Amino acid sequence: MGNQVEKLTHLTYAEVPTSDPTGVDQEDCPRIGVSYIFSNDDDDLEDNVVGGSEKDPNQEENYDKCNELECSVFYRDECVYEKSLRAGDLSTCSPEHLLNTCKPGDLVEFVAKNQYPHWTVYVGDFQVVHLHRAEIKNDFMTDASQGRRGRIVNDVYKFKPQNSEIVVRNAMEQVGVRDRELNWRNSECFAAWCKFGKREFKIGGEIRIGKQPYSLKIQLSEKKSHILEFQSMEDLIMERRRNDQIGKNAVIQELVSHLHSEEVGTDHNAH
Repeated sequence: MGNQVEKLTHLTYAEVPTSDPTGVDQEDCPRIGVSYIFSNDDDDLEDNVVGGSEKDPNQEENYDKCNELECSVFYRDECVYEKSLRAGDLSTCSPEHLLNTCKPGDLVEFVAKNQYPHWTVYVGDFQVVHLHRAEIKNDFMTDASQGRRGRIVNDVYKFKPQNSEIVVRNAMEQVGVRDRELNWRNSECFAAWCKFGKREFKIGGEIRIGKQPYSLKIQLSEKKSHILEFQSMEDLIMERRRNDQIGKNAVIQELVSHLHSEEVGTDHNAH
């Protein structure tokens, strides 16, 4: 790969104010809805892999934590998300084990090979609330996991969390919301909104005009990284989740191919 993966991807835009009239933060600013250009609702896509509620008996063995992509998210110069071995333990365990450690208000991420991570909010009594198949549902954790291993992810986002009672209330009040009524594009955005109450996790919570204030730093090796820039947290999350779904090795191969094609185009134009 040489130094190809050390290059940065930069786009030029300007930051603008954001607002969420129905969320926790209130500002007198406009709000617009937009479509994410990289993929559709990934929680629908993950169902195509699992196949309803059926469980794959080899799923735990197939999951490879070594193929997880370590990354950080920055808003301007402030780190607002970090998933790395340095920042915390990336190991997973069974839903049954998680039930022994979870407290109401905890965020739980379920992972499996070639699937989008699925986030849930633990609300107590062995139950979670989550966005699944375009509906906010209240299920037992063991059912919501669909056989996947999971981990508590309260600390990957660096925002100040709300107290557990508010987190649980946020989640339970949305149970039954579905389809066009939804304000979140995937399970992670919904769970993170319940935990932190930030409008940035909602659909159209930020206006995508101007300079891109969000940076996704993908850690490819100990000394090599690649940076992508985004206009909104929502768009960045969608791309990061796609990377989680395909895995570290595939992401590196994509970047190498992309950077190589750019170099070939540059050389061709020079001649």
